[in-house]
Amino acid sequence: MTTAFFTDERSFWHGGGNYVLTVPVGGLVEPGGGLPESPETKRRLRNLIEVSGLARDLAIQSAPEATREDLLRVHPASYLDTFKAASDAGGGELGLRTPFGPGGYEIAALSAGLAKGALFAVLKGEAENAYALSRPPGHHCLPDWPNGFCLLANIAIAIRAAQAAGLARRIAVIDWDVHHGNGTEAIFISDPEVLTISLHQEHNYPLDTGGAEVRGEGKGHGFNINVPLPPGTGHASYLEAMERIVLPALARFRPEAIIVASGYDASAMDPLGRMLATAETFRLMTRQVMGAARDLCGGRLVLVHEGGYSELHVPFCGHAALEEMSGSAAHAPDPLAETLRKRQPGAAWQAHVSAHIAALASYFLP
Repeated sequence: MTTAFFTDERSFWHGGGNYVLTVPVGGLVEPGGGLPESPETKRRLRNLIEVSGLARDLAIQSAPEATREDLLRVHPASYLDTFKAASDAGGGELGLRTPFGPGGYEIAALSAGLAKGALFAVLKGEAENAYALSRPPGHHCLPDWPNGFCLLANIAIAIRAAQAAGLARRIAVIDWDVHHGNGTEAIFISDPEVLTISLHQEHNYPLDTGGAEVRGEGKGHGFNINVPLPPGTGHASYLEAMERIVLPALARFRPEAIIVASGYDASAMDPLGRMLATAETFRLMTRQVMGAARDLCGGRLVLVHEGGYSELHVPFCGHAALEEMSGSAAHAPDPLAETLRKRQPGAAWQAHVSAHIAALASYFLP
């Protein structure tokens, strides 16, 4: 049994528009730079696993595009038709901060297909666990409104496809991207068979979602958990939030598989986050969730790549997660490890965050 790694060069060919960081060019905003969601963070992760030798311990493969039938389980035909027409006409922008170029529809369907392929490989017993290097990302995309670099809801599409194929029903999604997984939440908000947990920097993006009080609706009440964390949370407190909130919630839910929306923008080096996570943070969170998967669902675990915008640091964060998943001896030491260790919060701030996590834990898991 191996760790499957799903990737495709075509996903790196997704193009953005005229932005500077997240602000459209125009008026007094001078052109330059583009969106932070560029191909380089993902491509450099793939390059690093080749150069380090980790690739030899992975089953590297691609997957077909998600089919229209797959997409229709999550997105209405009206949205897909509008997206496809704009893509065929040379690209454009729908929703908020979601530009795309020619062929953008097909590339987004490929990104969803990589997530689907990873989940199917694990559920069919073809791999022990799997990683999908999906691009464009998906966790902000609502059924009919793309948002925050996300054009299709990759993880939701994969889950609905697996359910339709009879491969699993109860699936848990853990989102440790620095931004709230509002799209995933919205899609499964009334569904008691999908547990959604989002750990995110409070009031980062979107500004008006991600509150702890949003627990789900109707039959889905209690199956959505938002863990808003303060800026500067740091390495130790991320692990504490996982230990005190995420792992007990998984144990109570008892999923048949676990999917992680694995953004690396909680990295201390990320331009869009302020959370002080390190590569070791992602390694140890991966270890925590692997342990839960072994105990609860036969080890069935999938990581789907979401955000992360430091071209330097994302490859080392992703490599650390993949080292843990695969058990490979290939190692890529984080060149910033010592610097980031010295930048971690002091005892007083850590105690403050710990009290915040304890209050959330008692709220979710009385």
